[in-house]
Amino acid sequence: MFEGLFQPIHLLLILVIALVILVPYWKIFKKAGFAPALSLLMFVPLVNIIMLFFLAFAEWPALKKSA
Repeated sequence: MFEGLFQPIHLLLILVIALVILVPYWKIFKKAGFAPALSLLMFVPLVNIIMLFFLAFAEWPALKKSA
């Protein structure tokens, strides 16, 4: 039935890899005070590099609240 290159296990593997990428960034954005949904941009090529620089150099709203 599934004789091609794509097997059902591949879908499971893609889902696991996506969660391994998404969950840490979701928590980082949330702790930094940004909308956690911004972590979805980490799946977009080139935008993920821009988001990393944004996260590294932006003023974090969570730090402003505690100060």
